[in-house]
Amino acid sequence: LGRMKPVIVVHGGAGRIFKEREEGHRAGTVRAALQGYDVLKRGGTAVDAVEEAVRSMEDDPHFNAGCGSVLNEKGEVEMDAIIMDGKNLDCGAVSAVKFIANPIKLARLVMEKTKHMLLTDQGAHLFARARGIPEIPGEKLITERSRERWKKNLEPDSNPEEFQKDLGTVGAVAIDSEGNVACATSTGGLSNKLIGRVGDTACIGSGGYADNHSGATSTTGHGESIMKVVLARLILYHMEQGMSPEVAADTALDYMKTRVGGLGGVIVVNKAGEWAARFSTKQMSWATVKDDELHYGIYAGEEHVKSLGEALESASEGL
Repeated sequence: LGRMKPVIVVHGGAGRIFKEREEGHRAGTVRAALQGYDVLKRGGTAVDAVEEAVRSMEDDPHFNAGCGSVLNEKGEVEMDAIIMDGKNLDCGAVSAVKFIANPIKLARLVMEKTKHMLLTDQGAHLFARARGIPEIPGEKLITERSRERWKKNLEPDSNPEEFQKDLGTVGAVAIDSEGNVACATSTGGLSNKLIGRVGDTACIGSGGYADNHSGATSTTGHGESIMKVVLARLILYHMEQGMSPEVAADTALDYMKTRVGGLGGVIVVNKAGEWAARFSTKQMSWATVKDDELHYGIYAGEEHVKSLGEALESASEGL
């Protein structure tokens, strides 16, 4: 059957990445892309690949997802995640989840083991327990950096908006050798957000969308803006009208900026296996593997290319 060449694209969040964290972001997105691609090369599905790539970034404290998530107003981690299968439009999502290491795994279980699409807070917690997902103490997810930022944002003269620029939602899109596409997105949300705030990530069509008829996309950026324009679905709509992934992404991001003043970033793969990683923020860490070649970058216009062999070698040594 193997007609399609598999492709994976990942992002580690759009925003502002501080100089001293750039290498960690690059290495983390590259590692995730390589792990997702490995799944595809072994004949795994697009859904398996995006789940694996996102799990890898949830476990990496550099990113605002899983371990390393930012804290809400009460100083707790509340995470959102979504996964979608382009074959039949099956989707699973969780929101305001606490005490688990990998919300993306829980989202996949919601997709496959329930008749529902989105479970939240307490219900997600009960479902996780029923499925035997190990609970971990909340502290295990909190990094020194997240706590520092939370404290800073509590100061009376602080401006949390300033810090929001360094967002760091993570995501992945893929097409497998059967031509099926999938997307996955995971985040800790906004620093010092209200308890119970749900952003774009858990919302189908905003945080991600996948449809074999057009392609798949995962988004990152200002969640409320993304939800207003239903960004992920908007990009696929543009591709259905005949736009390339890059033009579709730029057109949708531009609309979000002019219409609601929102900034963000997206990764896209279309049904032909063409990909794009585009952003209107200052930076977005991204990486992709296609035709056994790794591409990655953080700044606009920056694109490094390595052969897969070279990439695997340097990944094992740290970039």
